[in-house]
Amino acid sequence: MGRKSWPALQETCYYPIDLAEKPGLVTISRRGAGPLERAQISVLASTYGSEEIALGDIPQANPKPADLQRNTREQASIAKVWTRREAPARFTLPLGAPAASAPEGKGFGSQWVFNGKSDAPDLHTGADFALTTGTPILALADGTVALSGDFFFSGNAVFVDHGDGLISMSFHLTEIKVKSGQAVKKGDVLGLAGQTGRASGPHLHLGIRWHGARINPQFLLGDPAKIPAVSP
Repeated sequence: MGRKSWPALQETCYYPIDLAEKPGLVTISRRGAGPLERAQISVLASTYGSEEIALGDIPQANPKPADLQRNTREQASIAKVWTRREAPARFTLPLGAPAASAPEGKGFGSQWVFNGKSDAPDLHTGADFALTTGTPILALADGTVALSGDFFFSGNAVFVDHGDGLISMSFHLTEIKVKSGQAVKKGDVLGLAGQTGRASGPHLHLGIRWHGARINPQFLLGDPAKIPAVSP
């Protein structure tokens, strides 16, 4: 795990593995009242497959040099979110729903091919929730808005730091209701669902990073007992 360490959450040790982790064995350890215990996680090759997405006549379908330069600047700003100091956890599992009566999120891990351009597939690092425009998007847990704004590919987006290295991301909003630095509570409205940025229709793209790893949000939205476990 890159020699990183963090406290247990509700007396359970979680080891998030990044979506792009290469196949192989990852050594993990835990320390409690007794001696150090070790185990290994076997990372398998991706089986998420690919999906073709048809984009309309929007700038994101055929970015111009100026658009790509804008994206480069935006990614540099977003990168600062990943290096925030890990404060104590302000959440428990499972996390709250991203919207009232939200359907199951889909598409995590797929290689997305936009308008048939198979030479430049995009790794889909979040889960998409089919929601109508204007649906309130809710904070998954207490936290602080690390960044919010309009981004070329993500559209109107909100990044929330929930402590313990957990960052949630809500993309393609039609409207943002919070500001950077604002404290939020679980269930607070972050914005309204839409299709800004690179989107083929109204929906919520929900992303999760935990200790730097891009993971499927569905793991943290459901029963924690269903998360795959390993033993020493």
